[in-house]
Formats: sequence, structure tokens, C-alpha cells
Amino acid sequence: MPSPVLAYIRGIDAMNRFIGRVTMYLIFGLIAVLLWSSISKTFFLPSLWTLESAQFIMVAYYVLGGPYSIQLGSNVRMDLFYGGWSTRQKAWMDAFTVFFLMFYLGVLLYGAVGSTAYSLGYFGTEPFSFFWDLLITLVTEGPAAAGDMLGYMERSSTAWRPFIWPVKTVLCIGVFLMLLQCLAELFRDIARLRGMEI
Repeated sequence: MPSPVLAYIRGIDAMNRFIGRVTMYLIFGLIAVLLWSSISKTFFLPSLWTLESAQFIMVAYYVLGGPYSIQLGSNVRMDLFYGGWSTRQKAWMDAFTVFFLMFYLGVLLYGAVGSTAYSLGYFGTEPFSFFWDLLITLVTEGPAAAGDMLGYMERSSTAWRPFIWPVKTVLCIGVFLMLLQCLAELFRDIARLRGMEI
């Protein structure tokens, strides 16, 4: 394998391992929110923010932990046939099926970026150019000018009414990291087919 590919695999693995190991502690935040929800409903007035906060934490836990799960191979598989195959046969199947996952993640990322742009008040049809213009404006003219580019920000329809863009941004980041990890897994499968173990 060329050294840039090996560096890519090692870099993506290290990044997603770190993010995944940090993300797994979000479960304690989720437990704390749900515990407070139970206590407040029992002894005080129910808190408006607990249900949606728990949902947002669970989204971050699931989506940011996904690339680490792919890296560990702990995602769900149909092992009826796959479990008995040789390493080479598994590498062939994984190298073939990862394209379906990458296509799905690409469509999901495109939709997530559009939905995130919508949550920031952009109602056009070019969300990527919106984010590019927003980034250029932020760098060249500062946060105030970038803030002027934002429109009416989407809020939840519940009584608490939090902004939706943070959780949609986390979704975009998580799906993008999964795409990067899938590419690393494809390179790893190609190396296995060549007789190398990375």
C-alpha cells in the first residue's frame, strides 16, 4: 500500500477512535438528564427541556459513535454465511458492500447539509454554496457579517423551543466521519486482498 493511504488509514482510525472514546461518555449525560426528568416529575414541576435534551444527546451518542463502531467491526451483520468465510472472502464481500454504505451515507450527508442550511434560515437550493459563502464571510468580514447572512432560525415546535441547527450540525459531522471511516475500511479490505494486514 502507498504510504499516503497508510497515513490516511492510521489518521482516520486515530481520529475516530478518539472521538468515539470521548462520545461513549455521553451516556452518563443522558442518564443524568433522564434521572433529573424523573426527579422533577416526581417531586417538582416537570422540566420542559429534559425530553429533547435526552433526544439530542442520544443523536450525538449514536452518530458520533458510528465511525468508531465501524472501525471495531461491531456493527450488525448477517453472520449466517459471513461468519464461516475466510479472511479473503470477507475482504471481498466487505470491499463490495462498502460502496452501498458509502452511497447511502453520501445521500444522507447531502440531505443533512440541506436540512442544516434550512435550519439556519437558508431556503435556497444550493446549501453547499451557502455554507461556503458563510465561511468566507466569517473569515474575511467577521462574525457580525456572517450572522447577517443567517435568516430565521428553525426551532423545535415543543414548549421548550430549542434551536435545531446544533443537532443537525452534529448529524452532518457524524455522517461525514462515517464516510471517511468507510473509505479507510475499503483501503484496509484492499490491503487484506493483497495479503497485508493493517
